[in-house]
Amino acid sequence: MPRLDIHQHFLPPPVLEVLRARREPPRLSGATLELREGSFPFDPRLHDLGERLALLDRDGIDVAVVSLPPTLETEEHPELRDAYHAGIRETVCAADGRLRSFAAGECLPGFAGACVSARTLATGLGELAGELTRAGQVLFVHPGPPGPPPAGAPPWWCSVVGYTAQMQAAFFHWLAAARAGDADPRVVFAILAGGAPVQLERLRAQGRSDPTQLPPGVHLDAATYGARALELCVRACGADRLVYGSDLPVVDSRPTLQALASLGEPLLETVTSVNPTRLLP
Repeated sequence: MPRLDIHQHFLPPPVLEVLRARREPPRLSGATLELREGSFPFDPRLHDLGERLALLDRDGIDVAVVSLPPTLETEEHPELRDAYHAGIRETVCAADGRLRSFAAGECLPGFAGACVSARTLATGLGELAGELTRAGQVLFVHPGPPGPPPAGAPPWWCSVVGYTAQMQAAFFHWLAAARAGDADPRVVFAILAGGAPVQLERLRAQGRSDPTQLPPGVHLDAATYGARALELCVRACGADRLVYGSDLPVVDSRPTLQALASLGEPLLETVTSVNPTRLLP
């Protein structure tokens, strides 16, 4: 059975061209990616197809599902989404079956599903949920641009506090809506839904009788977490709800893979192969 990574990002050449042509964030200026939240080093080699396939081989991953991250403020700039859809089709074809892609906020033929920001889910998906369900595609919920950090906040504040707060809000919005049944798509919440499994016992204290019974089709991706958090997620939600994601090339994929391996080969196989294959047949 193949091993899948359902959370990677890839910027094809048309996206890089649009970012380089922009004069305001989001933009590429030399080797720097400028966003409203700050400036970050950018290495275009990380978005070279040959380099990416080499990383898949290193990690023992057969297929990666890539997306255009909403953290690039893509939901506010349709030219980035259009460039992504045009460029990623060519990239996926050239990858000879090693890559699949989530479309940027839309249900489009030939894609595995749609990637939306946590705030978009919370404010309303409109017709997208039904479109994905009818197409048999997946909804992938990812952090979007964070709000301004408090004065004096350390550099990691947005990633550790802002992103996770967004994801917890989106996850519990989905639960509060009691989404279930044929009208709702299968959904994956990135980064363990911001650690939302920690809050399920607190949800029970508020009167929900069995918060571990998540709506059908809800999954959490393991990106950026270690063995303790992953074990807690399995105990809180069940191993069948967890899928492997790496968040390449934003972070190093190896620590999460190593953490899964430390919890035993059966769990590693379930999370990297069985569950994602069932999710994305």
